[in-house]
Amino acid sequence: MNSSGYKRVLIKMSGEAMMGKRSFGVDPEMVGAIAAEIKEALDLGVQIGVVIGGGNIFRGVEVSAKGMDRTSADHMGMLATMINSLALQSALEKLGVVTRVQSAIEVKEVAEPYIQRRAVRHLEKGRVVIFGGGTGNPYFTTDTAAALRALEIKADVLMKATKVDGVYDKDPVVYKDAVFFEHIGFTDVLTKNLKVMDATAISLCRDNNLTVLVFNLLKEGNIKRAISGERVGTIVGG
Repeated sequence: MNSSGYKRVLIKMSGEAMMGKRSFGVDPEMVGAIAAEIKEALDLGVQIGVVIGGGNIFRGVEVSAKGMDRTSADHMGMLATMINSLALQSALEKLGVVTRVQSAIEVKEVAEPYIQRRAVRHLEKGRVVIFGGGTGNPYFTTDTAAALRALEIKADVLMKATKVDGVYDKDPVVYKDAVFFEHIGFTDVLTKNLKVMDATAISLCRDNNLTVLVFNLLKEGNIKRAISGERVGTIVGG
């Protein structure tokens, strides 16, 4: 049962989530597990959009720092997100979930172009919509793309899936004394330089009063728990 009050959510996950135990690329077992969790959440009656990064395949920022043209590197990163989007679509459709991939860059043979009204209609019909290609512009991260798409589809919350339980004052993997926040404001995230999302994405959420929920994707059942209204992760803003 969905007691959270969420009717429409956007889930942002990193490309690294698709790797599983691999060091690179896409792990079909991990993608299948993520798809199963999304299906469980969808069965609660919530409309779901998804944005996936491309860091498991290509990191534009890192490559551009080594001399590649930033615009070219970012376009390559956008294509990497399309690979992940298609992998997740395939896994969801194996489970009987009707899915659409919409792309911010033109790849008409494999995905629809991103059209806000069409995306909303898909969501209203119970389809999962995966938004690939970032914003379609270089110099913007998939975090910013997720914030933008969440606002455009009028999502109730942006759910940022990570490898840790939520937001800490410092990296909990490195520092055992890291302090966990159950709730934190957008301004505090920016002033403390906490690595929740990039500053552009956080500012976009703050300026438009979009709540962000940061939670651990690696804990089985967490997507369903979060959408069900259980206390999971950290609320940013809201």
